[in-house]
Amino acid sequence: MVIVAGDDEGGAHDSGREEVRELGLGEELLVVERRLSGEVAERKGSWKHAAFHVATTIATPAAYAPLPFALASLGWSLGVCSLVSATLASWYSSLLLASLWEWNGKKHITYQQLAESIFGSWGYWSVAFCQQVASLGNNIAIQIAAGSSLKAIYKFYNKDGKLTLQHFIAFFGAFELILSQLPDIHSLRWVNGICTFSTIGFAGTTIGIAIYDGKKIDRQTISYDLQGSTSSKLFSGFFALGTIAFSFGDAMLPEIQNTIREPAKKNMYKGVSAAYGVIVSTYWQLACWGYWAFGSDVQSYVLSSLTGPQWTIIMANTFAVIQILGCFQIYCRPSYAYFEHRLTRTSNSQTKTSLVRLMLTSIYMGLITLIAAAVPFFGDFVSICGAIGFTPLDFIFPAVAFLRAGKLPQGVKLRLVVILFNIAIATWFSIVAVLGCIGSIKFIANDIKTYKFFHDM
Repeated sequence: MVIVAGDDEGGAHDSGREEVRELGLGEELLVVERRLSGEVAERKGSWKHAAFHVATTIATPAAYAPLPFALASLGWSLGVCSLVSATLASWYSSLLLASLWEWNGKKHITYQQLAESIFGSWGYWSVAFCQQVASLGNNIAIQIAAGSSLKAIYKFYNKDGKLTLQHFIAFFGAFELILSQLPDIHSLRWVNGICTFSTIGFAGTTIGIAIYDGKKIDRQTISYDLQGSTSSKLFSGFFALGTIAFSFGDAMLPEIQNTIREPAKKNMYKGVSAAYGVIVSTYWQLACWGYWAFGSDVQSYVLSSLTGPQWTIIMANTFAVIQILGCFQIYCRPSYAYFEHRLTRTSNSQTKTSLVRLMLTSIYMGLITLIAAAVPFFGDFVSICGAIGFTPLDFIFPAVAFLRAGKLPQGVKLRLVVILFNIAIATWFSIVAVLGCIGSIKFIANDIKTYKFFHDM
């Protein structure tokens, strides 16, 4: 429990009087969620800031890089159809989620709080679980990706260097620890602005290199046939579905919306649509050109398939590291918020809060870095994180929550179309979650047999 003084939405006391009361767990978490997501301060973000945040959380090199491999696991027809349908379904679901921010007249400033308002306590804890899986899995995957890119840059300048992937994962973790001392998501807006432009730079550079490499390769040697036995093809297809789901992961939309000034819904619609404009113009091209260039031999991290010119590969890897810096921060914020509040709820000391934040972020970064260094199987984490964490949050929950909240159009025909479409999305992506999880577990089991812990990939 925590004792707080009552206040209104703007934080001003009513005629100087303070109401002292005890808060339950849900309200207790709301206090810290408001503080760390920016609710206490005036919401100042524009739709452009929303676009920066959304693009940074979704369009990461860790999301781009596996897409050619996902297409190679599904083939041209099924792969392209899966990619396009996932893009449109994700954009639609994001708009649904943004529309629910004040669905019952109250602002729901975190995903967990929104889920609780619609589904009750089981909704709160279900979303909390999925957010933690998405957050931890995403940050492990992108830290491996960042370490791989840093190692590639290092090897370009020092071919005989003795530093391993684990060293660069640790270096990246140390820098993220510094950024973790920033107080909230809104304080990352300029970092994420730079990251968004790095996203475009990464995609453009990688697409260009893939086309260059593809034209150099004898096209007669490129095969687009699915590889392996029937069971292997099946598990690879399941794995690919989880990978595509991961590529549209955005488990923090309500938290981002809480940083945006009024009219929050309208600005969020514009921000989400602008972010998806970046995604459509880059995702589809990189996936298709990467698969075209290397065929079935494309690697799970497409940068590993590129051969030159070397300076352009260094540029692509540099863009990748810069972009991942911002994405990592957004996804670690739910964990920081919860534990920081539990240790500082009875104190108003800024010094204590800063010291607690330093301690907690050091523990978090230490654990994430240790796991990423010990099990550096990038593609495996991407797929299982997409299946268990992002698919429920980005596809299933928004569709079901919109129906449960009763925010349906007035026209009978349009209402029926919306109901059927939402049910179809929730059903199909529930299947995707199960199949993606099966494929991921299979790949993880195979990799553990093949590689040792702390393997220098």
